[in-house]
Amino acid sequence: MKKIQTGLAALLLSACAVAQQNPTAMKYAKFISVEDAKKHLNIIASDAFEGRETAKPGGMMAAEYIAAEFKKLGLQGPVNGSYFQDVPLIETSFTVKSLTINGTSYAYKKDFYASSTAVVAGDNSFDTKEIIFLGHKPGGDVAAELGKTDITGKAIFLVNDGETPSNTTNRIAYLQTKKPLMIISTSAAVADNISKGRVARVGGPSLAITTKAPLAPVFSITADVANQLLVNSGETFETFKASGDDKGMQANQVIKADVAALITTTTNPAGRAVEVLGYMPGTDLKDQVLVFSAHYDHLGLTKSGADKVYNGADDDGSGTTGILEIARAFAQAKKEGHGPRRSILFLGNVGEEKGLLGSEYYTDHPIFPLKNTITDLNIDMIGRVGSEYVGKPDSANYVYAIGSGMLSVELRGISEAINKKYTNLILDYTYDNTTDKNRYYYRSDHYNFAKHGVPIIFYFNGVHADYHKATDEVSKINFPLLVKRAQLVFYTGWELANRAKKPQVDVF
Repeated sequence: MKKIQTGLAALLLSACAVAQQNPTAMKYAKFISVEDAKKHLNIIASDAFEGRETAKPGGMMAAEYIAAEFKKLGLQGPVNGSYFQDVPLIETSFTVKSLTINGTSYAYKKDFYASSTAVVAGDNSFDTKEIIFLGHKPGGDVAAELGKTDITGKAIFLVNDGETPSNTTNRIAYLQTKKPLMIISTSAAVADNISKGRVARVGGPSLAITTKAPLAPVFSITADVANQLLVNSGETFETFKASGDDKGMQANQVIKADVAALITTTTNPAGRAVEVLGYMPGTDLKDQVLVFSAHYDHLGLTKSGADKVYNGADDDGSGTTGILEIARAFAQAKKEGHGPRRSILFLGNVGEEKGLLGSEYYTDHPIFPLKNTITDLNIDMIGRVGSEYVGKPDSANYVYAIGSGMLSVELRGISEAINKKYTNLILDYTYDNTTDKNRYYYRSDHYNFAKHGVPIIFYFNGVHADYHKATDEVSKINFPLLVKRAQLVFYTGWELANRAKKPQVDVF
């Protein structure tokens, strides 16, 4: 109870401290404009940048554009005079040499495919005599379904019928954090893909230097292979699925199965990838640093269809544009003698779509000590109306605010007071929890700051029908809404950069 009372007190005090509008801040917020935002986004999300894929030429073209804009604004290049921090990446590929289940061998891309695997170079063997089946219902909370079942170093069997591809991905990502030996997954959609020769892309870039443990291999199998997996139980795959309760839920259980796999992994250096840093030194509190971040990378070129480019106008061209606009506002203020008390780092992240790679590298190798980094304000998609707001009266006046109170109740108070004072957006906290099945708190670059104890706010408009599709085009961006959201981030940053005290970490 004491902790809650302390948190509420901090919330109230922080709100009172920013009660009056600041005309100087309001003057420079107007430099965040629809006209200028359109100019940037039409370049960043153009076909010329080839979808801005990490470690590809288009990605570097975007990085060079951002760096050039930082230079025009008078920001400093803090990496020995450069705006680039090189992120060492390796390209991983692998060959599945064998998969045997209860004495029967299966063929890669005919009976199964592997969608991810360990990044340890050389031969990797995976063997088990039993596998844990995890009960599941579509849309369920994977953490609750796992419960107290210990899967560390063990093989897991998942049935993902009825799940969307993104929820399946999130479910597997969560289970990977528990360090299983291997994951075997199936669904009707998987079986159909395998039968038609449609298999997921394997391998891809990863950090050459990382503290992450290797991921467990994930094998996606057909129903016939699932039958063999269950042969010792006396069940077929269909009878096994039918034995659940009226909601399709089954208890977690151990299945006897002799499973062996051999995978050979090879690694090579990937193309160049960089974090883009623009630095504005502060005045009397210059040793403390406020970070504005957004990832500039996207998915690159498509493999089929008439439209060959994943332009990523919203994801995250809109956030990158927002950062450039916020930098413009602060640069104009500094030019006119109203520079920030604290230093500001404008950070363009690379490799977010590949697993938050650039921000992981930066926070593991920070140019400015993380102990001096007071907050990260991260923008990832602020140019559209998310699916849950389509058709609502307030569809053009909201933003999802994630993580503001995860480490600092005081920071949430500041965020809410600033919004009430200047922008009056609806701060939607729907996804502001660690049990959100979408796991948004863990899925953008702010998380790498948060895991090091740096308070964060993640600004997000939610997903929509064009998310991660070639149809995420500039023509669909709501520029007045993008500008209003960016102005909220600017005002919040102005307060954080100039207030007497930094927000305290008060949630443990």
